[in-house]
Amino acid sequence: MKQFVIFGLGSFGSAVATTLVELGHEVLGVDNDMEKVDLLKDVITKAVKVDITDEKVLKELGVRNFDAAIVSLGTDLEASILITIMLKEIGLKHVITKANSSLHGRVLEKIGADRVVYPERDEGVRIARSLIMPNIKNHMELSQQYSLIEIAALPVFCEKNLGELDLPGKYGVTLLAIRRGNQFTFSPTERHTVNENENLILVGENKKIDQLITKFKASDAGKKKNPKSCKKKTSSKNKK
Repeated sequence: MKQFVIFGLGSFGSAVATTLVELGHEVLGVDNDMEKVDLLKDVITKAVKVDITDEKVLKELGVRNFDAAIVSLGTDLEASILITIMLKEIGLKHVITKANSSLHGRVLEKIGADRVVYPERDEGVRIARSLIMPNIKNHMELSQQYSLIEIAALPVFCEKNLGELDLPGKYGVTLLAIRRGNQFTFSPTERHTVNENENLILVGENKKIDQLITKFKASDAGKKKNPKSCKKKTSSKNKK
């Protein structure tokens, strides 16, 4: 069991807090809005209303002893920067701070945030990609440059083996695993033939992933007669 402290109990902070508790960990939620504290006081381990920008209060809360802190303060950029600095100076080993813009994120990285997250931007990216290509089942941004995605087998991939597809050489992405239902095949061999019931889990640079998505969206649009077919053709010998 780990212990986490979360500063800011808005939609993002409360979602993180309740999920951590559901996973069996202890969470201290901190906010200067009593209404937000009341909403979570019976849901998470402990929720308190304090002046979260007061370093003395932070020390009294014993935040240094927590495994990690999550700073989620909405649009209050000054407070998020101030709290991140104070937490690192107090000696907290791992501080995750929510950023509202690239500039805000760069400042947070400069002052010592161990990880900067962009929930609104990341959700926007996921929605945009799902609109462009419904084949995308999951998307996780690993950094500003790299992402991991899970896509349903594209028509152009089906009934070809991985050696023929040459995903790293032709598309600049790496195949980590193939999922079929609840079964995963990690590091499949080049002889593996992709079929319609499989999802491909890929990792690569965001620009390469975007290029792949854009390319095959256009490819599907040009195949009006059978844009999503991934099935084997029936042999004439088997036809009655």
